[in-house]
Amino acid sequence: MGLSNVKMFHDGDSITVREIAGTIDHSLLRPDITTAELVEGCALAKEYHCVSVCVRPSDLPVVARELKDSGVLVTTVAAFPHGTATTESKVFETIDAIEKGAVEVDVVMNYARFLSGEFDYVQEELARVAAAAHGRGALLKVIFENHYLTGDQIAHACRIAEKAGVDFVKTSTGYAPSGSKIEDLKIMRASVSPDIMVKSAGGVKTLDQALAVLATGTVRIGTRSTKAILEEAAQREREGKLFVRF
Repeated sequence: MGLSNVKMFHDGDSITVREIAGTIDHSLLRPDITTAELVEGCALAKEYHCVSVCVRPSDLPVVARELKDSGVLVTTVAAFPHGTATTESKVFETIDAIEKGAVEVDVVMNYARFLSGEFDYVQEELARVAAAAHGRGALLKVIFENHYLTGDQIAHACRIAEKAGVDFVKTSTGYAPSGSKIEDLKIMRASVSPDIMVKSAGGVKTLDQALAVLATGTVRIGTRSTKAILEEAAQREREGKLFVRF
């Protein structure tokens, strides 16, 4: 699944509310979320036609049930949020998640090993996780946690991830001191081929922030603020003012 299957937006493009919703992975990853809140979150994602709901691994049975036949994808995380699980654990988490209904898995890169210069370790680990996902028909996103990386390191991580065979590169978990930044997204989009997609997560809370993200060529947004973003988009659409802007 490459960018040939996904619509990209550019600065100044018009965009619909439905198209914005089709880029949103509605995030339900807060550690204190209750089962009732999971059900409510799934209902919201179905109402607004989000592309997916991203949940904690233990929540997959609930969410898979709630989203069945809705067209909203089931997404989860692995080695979240620090990326320091063993390779074997990451592979197991990925397989287990897919067996429980996930069709996309967002795995956290071992950025401590990356910062240690152990690039072969990082690439081999991601390759094994990607193989586990692809062998079961799922997509793999890799979370870099860009807060801890320089621009050059982000570009290098992108190249490693592409060589490993991932489907998406992703900015952050939302649990580091900072999240998605426009400049980082530009670096990521420029550092991978058209076959690799870019996901922004962490700190996208308003419509204008979402539109600025989409203008970089990013095709997915992970956010908790789905309702606020899409309600503002609906109002702006009625006024004929809904455009992608930096």
